[in-house]
Amino acid sequence: MLWHSAIVLPEEPTTRLACRLIDAFYVEAMLLADEARGYFDEGGRVERESLAPMTRVAFSCESLKVTTRLMHVIAWLLTQRAIDAGEMQPRDALDGNRRLGHAPQFDADLVAALPQRARALVEASANLHRRVGLLDAAQVDAVAPSPVQRLHDRLALAF
Repeated sequence: MLWHSAIVLPEEPTTRLACRLIDAFYVEAMLLADEARGYFDEGGRVERESLAPMTRVAFSCESLKVTTRLMHVIAWLLTQRAIDAGEMQPRDALDGNRRLGHAPQFDADLVAALPQRARALVEASANLHRRVGLLDAAQVDAVAPSPVQRLHDRLALAF
């Protein structure tokens, strides 16, 4: 049984799985961002012009919300990749500036009045943000502050 100690075990399965999940989300986010850019900047213009004035405003607002959701997701995923590459400590990702944050909400009734492709992009971006948000929340639970860090934080609040 002594030979077991000489075996170099591969990376922990959970870590490998998390890296693959981050990479898959990153690819999904980049593809969705490219699709949204192509639609809202080019293809959706004709559809937008045919809408009623208030629906046209909703269309423009939702396109900005889609972009915002996707950019938040991509920034969060890039932070995770930096941690995986050793460029950042996992605890640094808990900083409020590096957290995923809240997605802009959409009004389902307004979105229902949009063209099908716009609706699909709104829903896909909200779904992706929700799924990545689950990872962000799990990350906070997994990296609880040490007792020393908690004491340091309490002292900082006292002075």
